[in-house]
Amino acid sequence: MPRLRQVAKADADPLAQKLYEVLFGKRDPVKEPGTATGTPGNWWTVFALVPDAFKHTLEGFQFYRSPERKIDPKLRELGQIRAGFARGSQFVFSQHCKACRDVGLTEAQIEAIPHWQIADVFSPLERAVLAYTDCLVLQSGRVPEAIFEALKAHLSDEEILELTYITATYDMHATMSRALRLEYDDVDERVVEIAAPEGASNDVMSMADHGKKE
Repeated sequence: MPRLRQVAKADADPLAQKLYEVLFGKRDPVKEPGTATGTPGNWWTVFALVPDAFKHTLEGFQFYRSPERKIDPKLRELGQIRAGFARGSQFVFSQHCKACRDVGLTEAQIEAIPHWQIADVFSPLERAVLAYTDCLVLQSGRVPEAIFEALKAHLSDEEILELTYITATYDMHATMSRALRLEYDDVDERVVEIAAPEGASNDVMSMADHGKKE
C-alpha cells in the first residue's frame, strides 16, 4: 500500500474527479483500484491529496506531449525510460516500455535499455541521449563536455532544454514513486540481513582469519 493516504472519489477536487472518470470510469479507485494498463492507479489517488500539485503534474504530462515540443518523441521516451530504469523505478520503467512502443521504438531497443552501453541497436544520437540521461540521473547533472557536444552536433538548444527538463521531471517521478511506494514500486527493501543458521558464528571473517593462523 502507498505510504500516504489516498483520496476517495467523493472527496477529490473537480479536476481529480474528472481524471478519475477517465481512468476508472464510475468506480471509486480507492475501493476498486485498477487502470487499463494494469496498474493499481494509486499514483493518482495519492497525488490528489494536494490539488495544485495534482494540477501541476497533469500540466507536466500535457507539456511533454504537446505538439509544440521540438524534441523527437523517440528521444524523449529514451530519456524517460532510461531515467526510470536508472533510478530503479519499476513503475516508470514499465509504463514507458509501453510509451516507447507507441512512438515507434523497437522491441530490441526497449530490451536493450538496461545494457544500452554495449547494445548495437541505437544510433549515435540515441546513444548520446542515453549517456546524457545517465549523467542527469546517476551523476546528478555532471555531464562531460564530450557528451554535451555529441548532443549539440544533432540537436538545437531548444531541443536539449526540452530533453533535459522532461528527463529530469521523470527522474523526480521515479524517485517519488519509490519513496511513497506507489504503483509497482510498492516493494519491501531487499537489502537486509539474512539470518545465519542457528548456532552458527556471527562473524564468518573471524573464522576465516582463525583458519589462516592455524
